Parts: sequence; C-alpha cells; structure tokens
Amino acid sequence: MVEPIAAAAPPPGAPSFSYLAVFSNCPLVAAVLAFAIAQSIKVLTTWYKENRWDAKQLVGSGGMPSSHSATVTALAVAVGLQEGLASSLFATAAVFASVVMYDAFGVRLHAGKQAEAEWHLACSVAQSLYETSLIV
Repeated sequence: MVEPIAAAAPPPGAPSFSYLAVFSNCPLVAAVLAFAIAQSIKVLTTWYKENRWDAKQLVGSGGMPSSHSATVTALAVAVGLQEGLASSLFATAAVFASVVMYDAFGVRLHAGKQAEAEWHLACSVAQSLYETSLIV
C-alpha cells in the first residue's frame, strides 16, 4: 500500500507565512499611503473650490495632485532609503517612476490641448450658427 506524502514542515527558525507581513513592507506602505493622501487632497480641493464633497475623487483618476506620480515617487524614495541608492532595485524603481511621471505629464499636456481644440471648435460652431440665424 502506498502511503500519502505529507507536507514538509518548514525548517526551524524559518519565517512563517502571515498576511500581516505586508504591513512591514515599507516601500509598499509608503506607496499606498502616498496614493491615499493624493486622492484625499483631490477631495479637499474640490470641496474648497466648488464647495461640494465629491467622494468619486477618492477612486477616480485625473486631476491634481497626480496620484500616479505620488505613488511611484514614494515607492522609489522608500526603496532608496531601504535598499540604498546604489542598489539595482532603487535604479529600477527610479526609472519606473520617471517613466510614469513622464507619461502622466504627456497625457495631461495632450488632454489640455484636446480640451482647448474642442473649446475653439464649439465656439466656431456656435458663431457660425449665430451668424446664419439658426440660434436666436
């Protein structure tokens, strides 16, 4: 008769698995905290500027401050402090942060240009409709 294979016990002194271990990961905690702060600032600025609470800002993308940039910057800084600025892990995090921030800047720039083009188009359409007396 074949005996069932038992799972091997971890060696003595080996760390045991715990879901709470994620909270001791400094770079992860820093990145999540930076994201939460950036998103919270969006809610507060909406309240200050428009005098209304917009809870959708907590999970929505876009607007300032950039939660993407805040997250990757916090991640890169925390990795740099934990692993050292000469480590390859910090180099990877710094390049990743640079790419994300460059992309975010480009998206915001082109979104602004697109909005300006749409505004000019709407104004010219309204002007031509007004001139042809379609709008009274």
